[in-house]
Amino acid sequence: MAATQTSPFRIVHAVCSHDCPDSCGVLVTVDNTGKAVKVQGDPKHPVTQGFLCGKVAKYLERVYSPNRLLYPLKRKPGVPKGQLKRGEEHAAFERVTWDEALDGIAARLKEVAERYGSESILPYSYAGTIGQLGFGSMDRRLFHRMGASQLDRTICSEAGGVAWNLVYGQKIGTPPEDFKLAKLIVAWGANIHGNNVHLWPMVEQARRDGARLIVIDPYKTRTAALADWHIAIRPGTDAALALGMMHVIFREGLEDRAFIEDRTHGFTQLAERVREYTPERVATWTGMTPGEVEQLAREYATTKPAVLRVNYGIQRAEYGGAAIRAVAMLPAVTGAWKYRGGGGWLSTSGAYAWDKDALQMPELAKSSPIGRLARVVNMSTLGQALTELGQTPESAAKDGPPVHALFVYNSNPGAIAPNQNAVKRGLMREDLFTAVHEQFFTDTTDYADYVLPATTFLEHTDVQGAYGHYFVQWSQQAIEPLGEARSNVWLFAELAKRMGYTEECFNDTAEEMIAQALQVGVDGHSANVGMEHITLENLKREGHIPVALHRDPEGAPLLAFTSGQLATPSGKIEFYSETLAAQGLDPLPGFVPPVESRWGEAAKLYPLEFLPRKADNYMNSTFANLDGHRKMQAKTMHVLEMHRVDAEARGISNGDTVRVWNDRGEVKLCAHVDGSVPVGVVAAQLDWAKLSPGGENVNALTSERLTDLGAAATFYSTLVEVRRANR
Repeated sequence: MAATQTSPFRIVHAVCSHDCPDSCGVLVTVDNTGKAVKVQGDPKHPVTQGFLCGKVAKYLERVYSPNRLLYPLKRKPGVPKGQLKRGEEHAAFERVTWDEALDGIAARLKEVAERYGSESILPYSYAGTIGQLGFGSMDRRLFHRMGASQLDRTICSEAGGVAWNLVYGQKIGTPPEDFKLAKLIVAWGANIHGNNVHLWPMVEQARRDGARLIVIDPYKTRTAALADWHIAIRPGTDAALALGMMHVIFREGLEDRAFIEDRTHGFTQLAERVREYTPERVATWTGMTPGEVEQLAREYATTKPAVLRVNYGIQRAEYGGAAIRAVAMLPAVTGAWKYRGGGGWLSTSGAYAWDKDALQMPELAKSSPIGRLARVVNMSTLGQALTELGQTPESAAKDGPPVHALFVYNSNPGAIAPNQNAVKRGLMREDLFTAVHEQFFTDTTDYADYVLPATTFLEHTDVQGAYGHYFVQWSQQAIEPLGEARSNVWLFAELAKRMGYTEECFNDTAEEMIAQALQVGVDGHSANVGMEHITLENLKREGHIPVALHRDPEGAPLLAFTSGQLATPSGKIEFYSETLAAQGLDPLPGFVPPVESRWGEAAKLYPLEFLPRKADNYMNSTFANLDGHRKMQAKTMHVLEMHRVDAEARGISNGDTVRVWNDRGEVKLCAHVDGSVPVGVVAAQLDWAKLSPGGENVNALTSERLTDLGAAATFYSTLVEVRRANR
């Protein structure tokens, strides 16, 4: 939309597509040369409220960085794969045209498929963009048609999502705008101020009106530092605390019996289970006192309205699924869902009924060489997939062929995948062909045969929902792609043609695919549930439109999970899961100490619990290479935070270089002895390996062990030992 007809500037509505719950509406100012000169938050967006986080406020530094990848590159003959120093990457590659790159990649993929089978090709992607087209559309069509292995995208949220849906059937909850009505806000594993910043004004409004903020987190985050009460429980003990709270609530008759009888299933079994979770037992696991467990339970149960902001950190432990289930049950136990400003949420993504089959077209697999959907490879075990899968006759017979081609986009597995040393061994295989679609040279591009330049969200059109609010948003391309950068949609459509695929779907434009995602009918309206009032025209015009939430006669949103049939087998909130029971799993949540915890055998060798944290000023590994963001993060980067008791026991002083290790790897960091972690816990932040001392990041220490539900990553169930580096 133009500011005025004579203005030298135009303003374009885009959406930040980075992996964040806020999914901000962004207004991009473009001058008459076609250059973006300003980005700002959309003041009309009820959640964005006119401001951007510190990462995206500086977004033009990323778009116009002199280090952007702008042209296709091919590894020079004879240059081995391996980590490259920053600034020396171009020496390993030579510039080629898009035609040369696409032809070369297609030829290699055909060769791999013919020699080893199409399932030996593995796409690897995640949420580098969460726009519907960028995240999963033309790429899935291509790989389905190719017969390539499917990727189980578990690394971030799968355990929590499965767990929440077992209880409620749908990932929805309290609207973020309603948090300002709460009288008690519990941020459970949620660093709101650090990575959900547009919820923070709602929290602050509630506090000005008398609400209290309680933060439950092993680490003293930005949010914890601002809380009325920070409870630094031990890693992986969240289920024990939630069950202990229920013990106190039931013992003292603080539950909402009417709500429980009307809206829930399995209360009797749950009440029996929590009898064993006395405050005294829970205190021994969590590090709290029995009195603190009781105080928390009483305050939560008696304050109306009380709301939980649960985040995915809880589920990145070995029994993270059980933990999310237990915490998710608390608002049902107390009837908190009955009140505006009460309840809670893990994710709002379940409100968006996108037609993903139309976008991804799994039916194309019938035309693939194998004539069916291919095997599924778990992204959280990439190291195993590249070094063990199909490598023996027994494994090949059971699991299929080894991976011989890897296509990476929307992700940086060279930094973010667990068990990094195994991942690196796999990436360095000379018989592994690797193509990477990226915006910058990353830890992963160092191992690529081809590097392809990708667009930013300013340079392509997409449509997007959110997992932190309830607005469908149109993201209009604001500027022409820099250099020869190309979008995911363009890349995979062009590659499909080079592979010889003639299906008409590979000619679909971005706008046609958006219409497919919305199921736009002949009347121009979406046929998706909750989106029937949306058309392409009004979405383009408005920029953001809320999904239709059921409303009462006065127009207020009806409260989640308080009426109607839920999408669970019983149609109610499920404390007891018949689904899990049928699978031979525990139908009730319970606390089981992780293998890598202070209660396990491994603690004899590695007695410290390790938190490999995300940096506040990066988005996972995104932004880590930009100098402005690195300066913001400098004080806590490449630092091991320790409690004074643990440091003194090892003769470690503030500023010492320390060796942090386990049987998977080691990193060297600078000791910072402070109050950010409890006794027995140490923490360090994720960075690119190539930008870290010794070329290793925190994922050299994490394992490929999977969660109890969802087969997801267990980053926060990691044990280490620490010594001064000169010992």
